Amino acid sequence: MGTNIFRDFFAKVRDVVGGRSGSFQNALGDARELILREISQQAEQAGCNAVIGIDLDYGEISGSGKTMLMVAVQGTAVFIEPA
Repeated sequence: MGTNIFRDFFAKVRDVVGGRSGSFQNALGDARELILREISQQAEQAGCNAVIGIDLDYGEISGSGKTMLMVAVQGTAVFIEPA
């Protein structure tokens, strides 16, 4: 998920003056929601109805004035029978 030039600029300002970058937090939240939705869909396609043991990893690749955010998820798809 790429960030735009304005997010990059304001995140750099926040690095200097301190504080949190709301736009980066929002981008990470959006990425997290997307990746969790995707892992749920993959589990459903495999005939499962739940994902357990979820591990989220976040990363950033920067260079040439551009930034890419990475969110990776791992989990175990299972079928839980109703009680």
